[in-house]
Amino acid sequence: MTDKNPDFRFIGQPMPRNEDARLLTGRGQFSDDFLFPRQAYAAIVRSPHAHARIVRIEKAAADNMPGVLGVFTGADCLADKLGAIQHDPLPKTKFDMKLHGPGGTEIFIGPHLLLPADKARHVGEAVAMVVAETQAQALDAAEAVVVDYEVLPNITHSEDAMKHGAPKVWEEVRDNILVDTQFGDAAEIERVLTDAPHVVSMDFHSDRVTGVPMEPRAAVAQYDEAKGRYTIYAGSGGAVRQKRELASVLGVDPENIRVLSYDVGGNFGTRNRVYVEFGLILWAARKLGRPVKYTATRSECFVSDYQGRDLVAKFELALDERGRFLALRATNISNAGARCVSLSPLSKGAGLITGSYDIPVASLRAVSVFTNTVPTQAYRSSGRPEVTFAIERLIDIAAKRLGIDRVSLRRRNLVRTKAMPYRNAVGMLYDSGRYEENMDLAMKLADWAGFKARRRDAKKRGKLLGLGLANYVESSIGAPKEQTRIEISPDNRVEVVIGTQPAGQGHETSFAQVVADLINVPVETVHIILGDTDIVKAGGGTHSGRSMRHAATVFSLAATELIAKGKRATAVILDAPPDRVDFNDGRFMTRDSNRSFDFFELAQEMTRHKMPEDLAAGLAVITDNEMHEPVFPNGSAICEIEIDPETCGLRLARYTSVDDVGRCINPLIVDGQTHGAIVQGIGQALWEQCVVDGAGQPLCGSFMDYGMPRSDRLPSFVTKIVEVLSPTNPLGIKAGGEGGTTAAPAAIVSAIADALAPFGIDDIRMPVTPYRIWEAIQSRKTPSSG
Repeated sequence: MTDKNPDFRFIGQPMPRNEDARLLTGRGQFSDDFLFPRQAYAAIVRSPHAHARIVRIEKAAADNMPGVLGVFTGADCLADKLGAIQHDPLPKTKFDMKLHGPGGTEIFIGPHLLLPADKARHVGEAVAMVVAETQAQALDAAEAVVVDYEVLPNITHSEDAMKHGAPKVWEEVRDNILVDTQFGDAAEIERVLTDAPHVVSMDFHSDRVTGVPMEPRAAVAQYDEAKGRYTIYAGSGGAVRQKRELASVLGVDPENIRVLSYDVGGNFGTRNRVYVEFGLILWAARKLGRPVKYTATRSECFVSDYQGRDLVAKFELALDERGRFLALRATNISNAGARCVSLSPLSKGAGLITGSYDIPVASLRAVSVFTNTVPTQAYRSSGRPEVTFAIERLIDIAAKRLGIDRVSLRRRNLVRTKAMPYRNAVGMLYDSGRYEENMDLAMKLADWAGFKARRRDAKKRGKLLGLGLANYVESSIGAPKEQTRIEISPDNRVEVVIGTQPAGQGHETSFAQVVADLINVPVETVHIILGDTDIVKAGGGTHSGRSMRHAATVFSLAATELIAKGKRATAVILDAPPDRVDFNDGRFMTRDSNRSFDFFELAQEMTRHKMPEDLAAGLAVITDNEMHEPVFPNGSAICEIEIDPETCGLRLARYTSVDDVGRCINPLIVDGQTHGAIVQGIGQALWEQCVVDGAGQPLCGSFMDYGMPRSDRLPSFVTKIVEVLSPTNPLGIKAGGEGGTTAAPAAIVSAIADALAPFGIDDIRMPVTPYRIWEAIQSRKTPSSG
């Protein structure tokens, strides 16, 4: 199941990452590493209430404390005419599912001011900032700021927020609904569901999680008064985008802001959108005339990092007597939180409600709702794990209720290879894939046939062993525009500027592999430059699995331009007609001369000759590309989970993942990403949840309260990379960083439900803790002796 090109020297090779030596020996450049003379420190005063009017902020006591340089409030922001963060929540490609407000209205996103002057709308919202000489002084003074609040009724669950008469997060939004969009033919779906022999329906809630990056968000800002120019060091998912957003907040020309985003200590969506603290410290640096740094505590991250998931999915599946899928009706309700930061999860999930299956007709109501909670944002695989969980769990339940083997039910409904490219019932065009082969390969690698023997062995030991399966298809789209600048230097160096922004994905290595193959130079000569907006002028950043696909495509276009320039330069140097110059095996040559040059030799020769104007700057190109076509990575996951019915503790015994990533540039890196992705999905299924009580208070403010996956709780994974090339881009790349997350929650819960089947349990809510297992068992009958 691969289509490798044997001519590639570096693409497809498991090369160790160039970045690792620097990162593992403490030579990384993370945001908190930067320290400047006269640097001051910011601390944030945060709301303790989920919803409260800000009556008065008393800052005199804090202002008079040692080392304090300033105390700033929402009123100060308004006085200085600071703007709201211009979140642009709607995906921008031609093929995204298009969302709108109720009745086709424009979507109200909720103004995101750096500091609100009217109300706090979630616990942890920044309401004031203190800047002092030291971090300790800033923290002490922040505690001395007194905020007089008028506590208001709050709402935290999306379905409760939609009820008529529920507390309003924004007065401008009726019933708190900011998005309400219908896809598909609702009348036709109703007819099919009414006439269908079987209809299976279930409601699912993928609870809220948070990104918990290794490096809490941090930034340091400077202002050069002589030049009127701001500089900020801040880890992000895209420096170019944050430059534009911060310029809008400050009301300055984007060219007057420089964003430097080097090593990023974890992202997965958490850092893709700008944070209020970044704008605040830029503003403070100008007002105070000195650098200002902000570093969040871990507890601050838990109450103010953009969070993920929180989707209610209501699915109804119609089947005929033979188990063929006839129709699907779905309602997806996304909890946007207090402001609309991103609608990517709702949009991307909307396009994939039918999953890997050939379902002739489908309809979907896609809804997004404001609540008094932290805003949600795209989180690894943005919206796809939620809908994959719903359709895969529904198939398991349908198989059980209809008395059909769950693998057979999937097999008769999977999209066939010969149907590719396949347009699903809501309009998404799947580019390529061999879904049934993926499932068969996963079953073989997982020794599906040997499970019965392993289950009997577990039973002898007094344990319950369950087997779980999930297929998935996910989409990779992302911001459509990308740019690269590639320059061949006479000193044997290729400099490649690119606008994507890594957060540990190994771009410095894998991007170099692509460029080295495209222009036939040694890979060690290729140097990737990113993260500095004075150098990187354009680019879409990293999200939605876009980086390698967009980068490799624009590299391919740039390589063609470079080779064409090289041919023209060779023609000038050898006094040959341009159409008689060839580029073969990395060398420029002409049939009229025995001389030839590689790229570096040619760059050296060009310095010795008078070149035409278009070649006077040397071998360098700037290439832009706009790509809208989505790709659809896909695969299968199988796991085995052992449960002790006495303690209700569980052990993840086996996990197998098969992932079609299209062309795989570096298998070593992709395997590592697959492992990490699986772990994030397992974390959501078994441990992670941002719990909020009825008063809107987060109950998970530290690692004492928020469960995280640990290596000693996980087995060695069996992973297999499949390469079914995509026809949408030159190298056939799909994406390799998110598939493991997409399938994992469904596979895990499938295995647990299978283990608990003797108790009559066919589903259980995530995270599946021992207590939830105990509750489920206690509520059911004693298992049968069989």
